[in-house]
Amino acid sequence: MSKNEPTTRSSTEIDPTRSDLDNFLADMMATKKSDVAGSGRLIFALDATMSREETWDMACQLQGDMFKTVASIGGLNVQLVYYRGLDECRASRWVTDPVKLANLMTKIKCNAGHTQIGKVLAHAKRETGLLKVAAAVFVGDAFEEDADEIVPLARELGQLNMPVFMFQEGDSRSVERVFREVAKASGGAYCRFDDGSADQLRELLKLVATFAVGGVAALAASKSADAVKLLSQLK
Repeated sequence: MSKNEPTTRSSTEIDPTRSDLDNFLADMMATKKSDVAGSGRLIFALDATMSREETWDMACQLQGDMFKTVASIGGLNVQLVYYRGLDECRASRWVTDPVKLANLMTKIKCNAGHTQIGKVLAHAKRETGLLKVAAAVFVGDAFEEDADEIVPLARELGQLNMPVFMFQEGDSRSVERVFREVAKASGGAYCRFDDGSADQLRELLKLVATFAVGGVAALAASKSADAVKLLSQLK
């Protein structure tokens, strides 16, 4: 992610505004060859607004399982993308070390704000344009944007063969409708997990990581109920 302020910025671009995390993020973005050796590239996107505080802490604990699950079939490169506040949306560099990713996540505190899913999808499009990204996973509980602007972005990702896995926390029907549309338009899949369900979210993240490294064949080989559910939605 560029540190420079673009001369023009659309509503879907990641905001480069500086914050207290800049020094840490700068270190995270200092790419090293040893950190990009994995074979699968996965964008791990999270809503970091205040309503997600408990789930953010849970995700910090569970993200390491994504790496462990795919260790036997190949490496995993993960880029963390998160948004919070009124206009802050940031991305880390690509990492293959779960400890480094956990260190970054634990330094991020949830702040009140609005959803910025459009920025996440636009960023994903730019990343896979530079070097193929196998998939993106998004975990959130709200949607406060214009679906007519967001769904076309998801469709563009589908045309680039980059499915988006939308994981919804909570039971909002309006959020579910849009999350399902995003997943379908991108060729991805939608799942809802229960509030505080660490085991369920852990399994979902493992499955997406497996898909990012080994594709549909690796996902099918897992033979879990959640894998069957995801496979039934993938194009």
